Amino acid sequence: MSSYSGYAKTALHSTVTGLAIWAGLYLLLTGRGERLNVGGYLLRISPYMWGLYGIAFCIGLSVVGAAWGIFISGSSILGGAVRTPRIATKNLISIIFCEVVAIYGVIMAIVFSAKLGAVNSESGFSSSDYYTGFSLFWGGLAVGLSNLICGLAVGITGANAATADAHDQQLFVKILVIEIFGSVIGLFGLIVGLLVTGKAEDFAGVI
Repeated sequence: MSSYSGYAKTALHSTVTGLAIWAGLYLLLTGRGERLNVGGYLLRISPYMWGLYGIAFCIGLSVVGAAWGIFISGSSILGGAVRTPRIATKNLISIIFCEVVAIYGVIMAIVFSAKLGAVNSESGFSSSDYYTGFSLFWGGLAVGLSNLICGLAVGITGANAATADAHDQQLFVKILVIEIFGSVIGLFGLIVGLLVTGKAEDFAGVI
């Protein structure tokens, strides 16, 4: 089964690469090579689209990371509580840490969405609008990916904390320190998102 999956991935990559090379050569040989303009492609996309994609990645990946972490740690807590009921209440702090990851994403999505506003100008978007759209996209992506990894880190560490606590309750505090350091990753992502979008202005259009 694994060899079949490897062949399928190789075939997919080869097909996509072949189509891309064919399309590029076709445009170059037919005198339309100027269509391979990445900058023009980026400018043809509305900055609203970039901003909304960034907000969607921010809250979506954060929620996925929180849910994944809760699933990992929660299953271990429930399984260990069958044999050692005393760990159920104390290890709920791992669930709280995972939920905080989603809260980070919601807060940053609200902050990012405040920069989106209606553009009344008929001349289109200004360079400042494009900068805002791009910064919201990359800021939201940075926050979302950081929270996704943070949720996984906290979930796996919380699952091990529950297992260790069921074996020896003196190990809980030691592993909890590791879990706290893992949860700080989401805070780092939040700070990066604020730094990326710090100089982004509200949408105004061409004045």
